[in-house]
Amino acid sequence: MNGNRRSVLKAMGSAAAVLSAPAFLRPAHARVRTLTVASLLGDDKPETRIWLKIGALVEERLPGRFRFNIVRNGALGGEKEVAEGVRLGSIQASLATVSSLSGWVPELQILDLPFLFRDAGHVRKTVEGTIGEELTAKLAAEQFVTGGFINYGARHLLTKEPVSRPEQLQGKKIRVIQSPLHTRLWGAFGSTPVGIPITETYNALSTGVADAMDLTKSAYAGFRLYEVVPFMTETNHIWASGVVYYAAGFWNGLDEEEKAVFRQASAEGATYFNQLIVEDEAASVALALENGGELLKPEAYEEWQAGAQGVWDEFAPTVGAGRIKTVQAL
Repeated sequence: MNGNRRSVLKAMGSAAAVLSAPAFLRPAHARVRTLTVASLLGDDKPETRIWLKIGALVEERLPGRFRFNIVRNGALGGEKEVAEGVRLGSIQASLATVSSLSGWVPELQILDLPFLFRDAGHVRKTVEGTIGEELTAKLAAEQFVTGGFINYGARHLLTKEPVSRPEQLQGKKIRVIQSPLHTRLWGAFGSTPVGIPITETYNALSTGVADAMDLTKSAYAGFRLYEVVPFMTETNHIWASGVVYYAAGFWNGLDEEEKAVFRQASAEGATYFNQLIVEDEAASVALALENGGELLKPEAYEEWQAGAQGVWDEFAPTVGAGRIKTVQAL
């Protein structure tokens, strides 16, 4: 009896020791939770490096609790397919341009209005203010939890033949993001917009399904598009904003400590991403030029702006005329 009693007391003492141990020593989080994260590009590009950064920060602050399974090179589909996977819960996190999420949150198109933003700093002021807060709430209502806003850089026109004036787009087939705003913008210049996922653009351009497109400098090199659309006209027409986002089902399963860590890691990751983009743009342009690409400056800039003005008028009821004025005043 005494031996049994000592065994029971010993076991109880061990259990008490575990319960009183610091949180990082307890086995409560012994089960590692895996996040499937979708990235459109490879290890060398900001779209993947941001997740390596976020994963390292989470591991540092919550050791052993999460494993980031980063699926690279668009293997899980384009942005819309990934967003649908996030809503279904088969993918837990990704990045997305606001354009690709505008089908669920049309108000996001405020960040896509052509020639509205002066520079990256102007965009940052907008997303860090009340407009950013409103858009974050609307994304959450659609099951997208925003970890932070990111900036992919300005979008530029990419063509097979030199284009510097808007009338030179007349009759051209242009690949566009699958969003009404982008369709309206390029239709204003007499071109025929064709909605194609980013992962399919290289083939579409090489086979003649499309003659042109617009994209950021970083992604231009990332997808080797200089091979099929060698001319880049530096129109700077749209500053391509995006979000770091998580599936609501995954997010709601986190405790408050974990949510705080993910928020902070995502915010730091977003800052890191924006820095990487600036560096990557320079390297991307150099790579494109080395491989036959050519940079052009737009002519008749006021005509480009005039064509885009109709987009403001048409989308003001959707994005809010008041929001447009707020952005202009920043």
